[in-house]
Amino acid sequence: MDPFDPQAYGPVFAPLLATDRRRALGAGTPDAGAPAALDGLTTQTAFAHTRSEFGESPSLRGDARMETCCVSGVWLLHDYLDESHKLSQDIDMPSGSFWHGILHRREGDFSNAKYWFRRVGRHDAFDFLGQRAGELAAIRGDAAAVQQLTPEGAWDPLAFVDLCQSVVRGGDKRHLELCLDIQQVEWELLFDYCYRAAVSS
Repeated sequence: MDPFDPQAYGPVFAPLLATDRRRALGAGTPDAGAPAALDGLTTQTAFAHTRSEFGESPSLRGDARMETCCVSGVWLLHDYLDESHKLSQDIDMPSGSFWHGILHRREGDFSNAKYWFRRVGRHDAFDFLGQRAGELAAIRGDAAAVQQLTPEGAWDPLAFVDLCQSVVRGGDKRHLELCLDIQQVEWELLFDYCYRAAVSS
């Protein structure tokens, strides 16, 4: 995957994505500078540049849920967990469950996060995420984490919940930076995946 480029996602998303995407493992603090832009954020405004002159989306109707996934992800990016949750909890598909799982992991409800990641099943983004996690762990010299997060070479989101929990609750700071790195890549990969699915015909 190419480096994440906020400009690639249209004029409404671009300024909201041009921020520090390396968020806290916990709930964080809502971005006080973003509410005005976030309050006007809807699937209609965010994807207006992809619609025809008649206001129709070029995407299939089923992909409208992916548009909602993107909006939920942006609220989460700016640490507005309640607003993100209101959207993701109603998206009954793997990507919606993926956002829901990230949200509960960040709020420290680790068992609930695992429930939602189990509902994800096997997501297309997992292959890229496992690859990038391995690269990031190698950069940080943390081969043990790679073994934990990618048993048998496949990304294990439940193991990542456990690793984050050990950092947040157990005070295991050895893996803090790696968890922050992976969480950022996870958000970027999932947002890109949902955006591409939303705008594809």
